[in-house]
Amino acid sequence: MAQFQTARAAAGVRTAEIDEGLRAHMNKVYGLMSVGLLLTAAVAWGVGTNDAMVSAIFGTPLKWVVMFAPLIMVFAFGAMINRLSAAGAQLFFYVFASAMGLSISYIFAVYTGFSIAQTFLITSIAFAGLSLWGYSTKRDISGWGSFLIMGVIGLIVAMVVNLFLQSPAIMFAISALGVLIFAGLTAYDTQRIKTEYIAHSQSMDKEWLAKSAIMGALSLYINFINLFMFLLSFFGNRE
Repeated sequence: MAQFQTARAAAGVRTAEIDEGLRAHMNKVYGLMSVGLLLTAAVAWGVGTNDAMVSAIFGTPLKWVVMFAPLIMVFAFGAMINRLSAAGAQLFFYVFASAMGLSISYIFAVYTGFSIAQTFLITSIAFAGLSLWGYSTKRDISGWGSFLIMGVIGLIVAMVVNLFLQSPAIMFAISALGVLIFAGLTAYDTQRIKTEYIAHSQSMDKEWLAKSAIMGALSLYINFINLFMFLLSFFGNRE
C-alpha cells in the first residue's frame, strides 16, 4: 500500500512538472509569435505609408519577388531547421516576419487605417478563441491535418491562377475558404504543439524545446497572418 501511495505521489509530481513545463512552453510560443507580429506590423506600416516606397516596390516587377519571398523562406526554414541552432532559427523567424511585413505593406495603400485596425482586432479575438479551444478540447483533431494541408495547397494554386484571371468571384471563394481553412489550422496547430510537447517531455532536450517553440510560433503566426488577410478582403474599406 505504501509503495502504491509513493508511486501515485511520484506520478502526481511528474504530471505537475509536465503541466508547468507545458505552460512555459506555450507562453514562449505565443511570445515569439507576438514579437513576430509586431515586426510585421512595424515593417508593413513603415513601408505602406510611404507612397514612394510603395510605388518603387509594387509598381515594378519587384513586387513578385516581395510577394513570393515569404513562401520561399518558409520552405527553406523547414529544410534548414535541423541544421540551425535555436538562436539561428529564432533570427530566421524574425527575418521572415519582417519579409512578410514587406510583402503585405500594400494594404496601407489600399485599405483605410481604421478598417485595418478593426480587422486586426476581429482576427485577434477569433484567433484567441480558436487557439484556446484547440488547447483545451479533449477531442482529438489530429485527423484534420492532412485535409487542411491539402486545402492550403489548393488555395495557393487558386490564388496563383487568379493572379492572371483577376476574377472577383474566384477571389471571394478563395477568401471564404481561406478563413475556414486557417481557422481550422489555428485549432489544429495549437493542439499539435501541446501534444508534441507532452510526447517529448520525458527527454526535455533544451535545444529541441527551443526549436519546437520557434516552429510552433511560426505555424501560429502564419495562421494569424492568413486569417487576417482573408478577413481583410471581407471587412476592409478601400481608400
